[in-house]
Amino acid sequence: MALRRRRRGPRKLAAGTALLKLVRAWLRVGYSPQQIAGRLRRMYAHQPEFHVSHETIYCVIYATPRGELRRELVGSLRKAHKERRSRGAGNDRRGKLQDMRSIHERPEEVFDRLVPGHWEGDLIKGAGNRSAVATLVERKTRFVVLAKMDGCGAEAALEALTKKFRRVPLALRKSLTYDQGKEMAHHAELTRRVSIEVFFADPHSPWQRPSNENMNGLVREYLPKGDDLSVFSQGYLNRVAKALNYRPRAVLDFATPAEAMAEEINKLRTGVASQT
Repeated sequence: MALRRRRRGPRKLAAGTALLKLVRAWLRVGYSPQQIAGRLRRMYAHQPEFHVSHETIYCVIYATPRGELRRELVGSLRKAHKERRSRGAGNDRRGKLQDMRSIHERPEEVFDRLVPGHWEGDLIKGAGNRSAVATLVERKTRFVVLAKMDGCGAEAALEALTKKFRRVPLALRKSLTYDQGKEMAHHAELTRRVSIEVFFADPHSPWQRPSNENMNGLVREYLPKGDDLSVFSQGYLNRVAKALNYRPRAVLDFATPAEAMAEEINKLRTGVASQT
């Protein structure tokens, strides 16, 4: 038995292998070991020599001799379960908005995520709540859009969201679910401009916008709390969104949000958009 154990073939993630180089490259761009393992199985479905578990990837990282490479690999590991401070009364952006439509009035199709075009939105605030970036996540594909805002108020939000949604195909502008932040005071004008229905979550209920809450945590890897967000250009925000949209997601069977969105757009072009 012991002899058979010693006769194992070469380790898949041995130094110098193409697989190890690929794993390191993906770690550097922010993939987690789970995402790497799932993506490898998706891309190399018929090449088992490229299949490794996420546990194996963790073992290789922490078994690397101490030095610059080990520090780089360990530093690349994303902390997926960081605690997020909930919004307290001191950071309350809510106000009584006129003509709000409740989240409970949304069409049934929003909940099952089978139909594309339903979005969740929020703000990420900068130092002293004096700067902000708008985040938008499409519920089916998990595709993220980041919008630079010229301030934190309702006018700034209206202009930023209008600009971004006008770049989205009309058929993919079905609904937007947002919290009751004062920056959405012009939601009716947003609907008029880009033909998207806006619904509002219940107060203090971030779980009603789960895709957006999760994405905000990922965005914070690039836009740390306490930073002045006004210094980040729209070009930089586009690069952040691209990096996130090219990360494989377990919920998408390790496809990327970019791939999922491209598939939906292709369906629109060929006239076979998703139906329920």
